[in-house]
Amino acid sequence: MNSYLLIKSLHLISVIAWMAGLLYLPRIFVYHVENKDKKQATDIFEVMEKRLFYYIMIPSMILTWLFGILLVFLNGSEVLFQLWFQLKIILIFLLSIFNDYLGRCIYSLKNNTNTKSAKYFRIINEIPTLLLILIVFIVVFKPI
Repeated sequence: MNSYLLIKSLHLISVIAWMAGLLYLPRIFVYHVENKDKKQATDIFEVMEKRLFYYIMIPSMILTWLFGILLVFLNGSEVLFQLWFQLKIILIFLLSIFNDYLGRCIYSLKNNTNTKSAKYFRIINEIPTLLLILIVFIVVFKPI
């Protein structure tokens, strides 16, 4: 079996799992905020948020980085000096920072210190989509 293709496949699977979480978690926040006065509903949302973040998003983010680094190692370090790759890494860092921010949002929702509205969470829900579009086009077309 070709180890490069195996690592690349695992990288893509990890990216898909991570992106699913990045796209879904802010939507759960919307429902959480809209139902903040319903204790039974917020308890359910807190469990959903925690499980999605800690059991899917964090492991898939780590695996995305791990398999990505392995791909660089297998391809050779010259890719590190290509502008398209540097842009991709910057965008992935932004996704990782966004991931961390969502974790802090979970904490504030759980502790009733959240000051963000459902509309705010609807808006930030578009951030990973925009970053994903940019990353895919940069990787596929390698324009620079």
